[in-house]
Amino acid sequence: MSGRARLMWDDAVTAYDFGPSHPMDPVRLSLTMGLVRAYGLDRAVDVVAAPPAGDSTLRLVHRQEYVDAVRRASLDPRAAETSYGLGTEDDPAFAGMHEASALIAGQSVGAAESLWRGECAHAVNFAGGLHHAMPGAASGFCVYNDAALAIARLLELGAERVAYVDVDVHHGDGVQAAFWEDPRVLTVSLHEHPRTLFPGTGRPEETGAGAGEGGAVNVALPAGTGDEGWLRAFHAVVPELLADFRPQVLVTQHGADTHFEDPLAHLAVSLDAQRAVQASCHDLVHEYVDGGRWLALGGGGYAVVDVVPRSWTHLVGIAAHAPVDPLSEPPESWRHEVYARTRQRGPGRMTDGRTPAWRSWDSGYDPADRLDQAVLATRRAVFPARGLLA
Repeated sequence: MSGRARLMWDDAVTAYDFGPSHPMDPVRLSLTMGLVRAYGLDRAVDVVAAPPAGDSTLRLVHRQEYVDAVRRASLDPRAAETSYGLGTEDDPAFAGMHEASALIAGQSVGAAESLWRGECAHAVNFAGGLHHAMPGAASGFCVYNDAALAIARLLELGAERVAYVDVDVHHGDGVQAAFWEDPRVLTVSLHEHPRTLFPGTGRPEETGAGAGEGGAVNVALPAGTGDEGWLRAFHAVVPELLADFRPQVLVTQHGADTHFEDPLAHLAVSLDAQRAVQASCHDLVHEYVDGGRWLALGGGGYAVVDVVPRSWTHLVGIAAHAPVDPLSEPPESWRHEVYARTRQRGPGRMTDGRTPAWRSWDSGYDPADRLDQAVLATRRAVFPARGLLA
């Protein structure tokens, strides 16, 4: 297996563009790639562009009638059919939508194939992580669910155990739905509680069905949760589940919208805590995953200048075994690029100046604490079904 990580990138993914007033500005992708290059990380990884996902691949998760509807809307945005979630405020149709969406999906699927063939141990597609798309509808800024497609492709290639860990501020509902009854896939999502945030799902009692009972894990965090609580919840749930499940591949989704500056959500997590979870995912891969196979995806994140590029550049550095010094200043050339593209001043350092710490769950819990109540609800809902102590 190659020791170098792969970074999946094609400039054309920036054509995934819902328009100038939409929160998901593709500049976040180009600025991230610019920062990756400014730090020289493109020389520490193999930068690879995979082909777009074809219809046979998209059908691993999506219905053909939906793919056809996306293609029609792509050719004529005015003909978008809202019954498929297209042409809505969240998912406005745009020319070339099918091609851009299929290209992003193709990067995640291509990365999964490379991991399974042993061509690399780690792969990153920060343009991916579009976890809300459903089999028959667009949802939440997501047209094709590249995360679910990558997992489905791994299963098609023969994988028997794939774990998915989603730390986006929003529930990973589309991936959960795709594998709701499939015991080969463990989905874990840590997110803001559905009573205060889209998509309104992801409660602890959502645990899967049939043969997949106990395969869906949801940690619904109180609005306002900061670094200590976020990290405590992650470490109280994820490592124990991965140690038990022993996946052959770990797929992770690293939406940057947990950040305290994000305009669309209500958690208060710092860049430093996001980097800590990225590093923990890397450590867990090497501890519990066959061959250290890790596919890391992007996701949400709407502080497109100050947060997203820094967070995902750290992710690329960690996957490449070339972590970026958080005390470093982003290169001046990149800050010039930021101003040229956005007329904003770029961030001056790769840290928020935090040193995140958390209490281990093994040290005990406080039944009156809202964060601990959330963690306990998840453990009680899922752990006994998996033969683990709640």
